[in-house]
Amino acid sequence: MGKILMLKDVRLSFPKLGEPEFFQGVKSRPDEKPRWSAAFHVDAKDPQKAQVDAALKEVAKEQWAAKADTYLANILGDPKASCWIDGARKEQAGVWIISSHRPSDKGRPLVFDTDKSPIYQPSNDLYPGKAGRIYSGMYVNAQIEIWAQDNKSGKGLRCTLLGIQRVRDGQAFGGGAAPSADAFAEIADGSDADDLI
Repeated sequence: MGKILMLKDVRLSFPKLGEPEFFQGVKSRPDEKPRWSAAFHVDAKDPQKAQVDAALKEVAKEQWAAKADTYLANILGDPKASCWIDGARKEQAGVWIISSHRPSDKGRPLVFDTDKSPIYQPSNDLYPGKAGRIYSGMYVNAQIEIWAQDNKSGKGLRCTLLGIQRVRDGQAFGGGAAPSADAFAEIADGSDADDLI
């Protein structure tokens, strides 16, 4: 059993929301499914950090009962076992990062624009006019489910991506500007259209 949370106005990074992909582009196990992914940056002083911490403790206690505190301490210290990482490990002090995934056999995550219109079609293609609406560095609302893993692959704390909604622009990670169509004008078909090629 997992714990569903809604993170509000958090920064998005590493979005893989079009076609689902294998981790690092390689299928490593016969049963592995490609997945959609996204990570969310929560400021260390944001009250939402405490909500994520509490959800992790709750699912750990539900899964491991009396051993929950021990397992929780070990898992949170291991970036391969935990979906919740101190940004200082990635030279981003002052934030915590939660990584979420959704296997392709579970159906695509919801990805909405600010007006709640969908950004991706069921075919995984963008709807017309939606290019550049979701990018790394922007602010989103994210619905996620945190759960405890305890199987042949080991113990861990994982996060399933349920949905994302665009909130507002932000400085694109990598120092780039947010994508914008405003700098372009419409070009009509005609005799001068060939001059642009």
